[in-house]
Amino acid sequence: MLSRSVTQQYPEVRPDLPARSRGVIALVEENCTVCMLCARECPDWCIYIDSHKETLPAPEGGRPRARNVLDRFAIDFSLCMYCGICIEVCPFDALFWSPEFEYAEGDIRNLVHEKDRLAAWVQTVPPPPAHEPNADPPKELAAASRPARPDAPRAARARPGAAGEAETVRPGGEERPARPGREERPAGERPGRDERPARPGAGHASVRAIKPPGALPKKPGPSPDPDPPATGTPSTGGPSSDTSSTGGGDLPPVKGTPEQTAGTDPGGEPEEES
Repeated sequence: MLSRSVTQQYPEVRPDLPARSRGVIALVEENCTVCMLCARECPDWCIYIDSHKETLPAPEGGRPRARNVLDRFAIDFSLCMYCGICIEVCPFDALFWSPEFEYAEGDIRNLVHEKDRLAAWVQTVPPPPAHEPNADPPKELAAASRPARPDAPRAARARPGAAGEAETVRPGGEERPARPGREERPAGERPGRDERPARPGAGHASVRAIKPPGALPKKPGPSPDPDPPATGTPSTGGPSSDTSSTGGGDLPPVKGTPEQTAGTDPGGEPEEES
């Protein structure tokens, strides 16, 4: 308010615009692969793309390949809202912001600019800002400045059926010692089943009893008595001719036993005397 206002005499005096001004969208046609991401993501549907496919000649020992060729790339700036989504989603850096703003037209139908006009605005795109002094360098520059790896001698490996034996060489030039417990055998010969060392823990000890689903654990039963019964004690093992096994000689004999008398039949009835 305390200083006088200065009027810039445009167009004789061009305004000094900031580097990130959104003036117009420029196109690098060589980077476009017709992926259609910018046209699909545009909220105003103001990008028009046409293309066709061409078959490239096959190299020696290969097969032909097809690629998309850009025929038309147009932007209707009467519909564009300058959101910058098309520039952000482009995976191959084919679209850039340009601070150019002198594209006014007297007819709204002339605001549809084709790829030739968009490609001419690439010359007005400012260079990217410089990196900060203490920032990490870009990955591309770091990969390009990385020294190449020295060619180390590769270890020669013996293939099955190859004649001769191959020695394993370390990068330092020293031979690799053989592993303990292995015997040298001719190349191409495989160890037999009997010669293979047994693995520790293999056998019946590692086999578990598989129970069917729903099986109940067995209840522990009474352990058998290892000592035989003493003389004169009742035994339940079966009939015996010894009188001590039944507890005494005064008890009547059991039917069907050898103690049956001659005067009785197997039915237990006395026989009639003749």
